[in-house]
Amino acid sequence: MSKVRNILVVSHTAQPDSLEACVEVCRHLREAGATAVLRDIERDAVAEVAPDLSDLAVLGDGVDIADVECAIVLGGDGTILRAAEVLHGADVPLVGVNMGRVGFLAEAERSGLTETVARVLARDYSLEKRSTLDVRVLEGTNVVFHSWALNEAAIEKAASRMLEVVIEVDQHPLSSFGCDGVVVATPTGSTAYAFSAGGPVVWPTVSAMVLVPLSAHALFARPIVTAPTSHIAIEVESHSAPGVLTCDGRRSVDLAPGARVVITTSEVSLTLARMHHETFTDRLVHKFDLPVTGWRGPGGGGRE
Repeated sequence: MSKVRNILVVSHTAQPDSLEACVEVCRHLREAGATAVLRDIERDAVAEVAPDLSDLAVLGDGVDIADVECAIVLGGDGTILRAAEVLHGADVPLVGVNMGRVGFLAEAERSGLTETVARVLARDYSLEKRSTLDVRVLEGTNVVFHSWALNEAAIEKAASRMLEVVIEVDQHPLSSFGCDGVVVATPTGSTAYAFSAGGPVVWPTVSAMVLVPLSAHALFARPIVTAPTSHIAIEVESHSAPGVLTCDGRRSVDLAPGARVVITTSEVSLTLARMHHETFTDRLVHKFDLPVTGWRGPGGGGRE
């Protein structure tokens, strides 16, 4: 007997286009003899618009994440981050189908949905590992919060008063200043919040962490890039206003004065399923619509 092939489908059910795409994917999988696995929220939304799919498998109710072969994610980067949360700690590849505006993490577009499902079923994709962050909050010697981030950990002020912080790298103090916050990002997250705050774009193949101060009142408060083995700590000074720590915009905790946030590269990575040989340079040009007029390139060619 052949093994059941479970494909997790994650979508932004509040968006009609994403829900329609979810129904389409589930039907394609069923026709191919594979099992579409949904979370409760997606199963209920799909059953409402497509009663013939009301018997779809539900994650955690008979199907464990360890039994999932691949995940198809329908939405923008926010939906992909939600799916990454579901897949965290499981070695399950994720392929994103962009239903939003930029969809920087997405591998395919809505127009190629049928082909994407076919290639997932054919296992016609390569695997790419993306690093994540391990994030801990200490009050004294007690760890009061432990989480992770695919994109970034953001330490921000929680009130109108600025946040007073001390930055430490590898157990050595680097600088202290007042600010609106500090973002620590992975290479994957370098094109998200860190980029909006003025941080550098880091190629995904580079092993590093990026630290970007937010509106810092200091002469030396520039973005820095550290080694992947570095230990970054941000201490909220005892006389500071309180702050808040948010991981990927999804998991958060309040930071009292005196709290210490320690961030390292996690041993747990996220696996992306890649179906195209597009370089990261091409992805930047495509996603950000960068001007390349005048490029002549090798052999005297060019783009008009």
